[in-house]
Amino acid sequence: MAITSALVLLAVCWFMTLFIVLPFMARTQGEEGDVVPGTHASAPADFKPRKVAIRVTLIAVPIWVVLTAIILSGVINPRDFDWTERLPRPTAPE
Repeated sequence: MAITSALVLLAVCWFMTLFIVLPFMARTQGEEGDVVPGTHASAPADFKPRKVAIRVTLIAVPIWVVLTAIILSGVINPRDFDWTERLPRPTAPE
């Protein structure tokens, strides 16, 4: 696996984790009872991006390490996902 592939896999893991974790950590203005005029009640009340980024990183990096180890060990390779390899080959008419 090239360094570029590893970084892309890390970015995919990080953003997937972000989109999964973000709704669990959000407190809305409606839940807090303090809706700022001009905003929706579903807007975040006290959003702390640094705290979210640290938590997401702490979750995403171990996932990335496991996926990278699986790929580098050869347990999964690209041919496992190539469904055309499993199709019967047509034979030429005689």
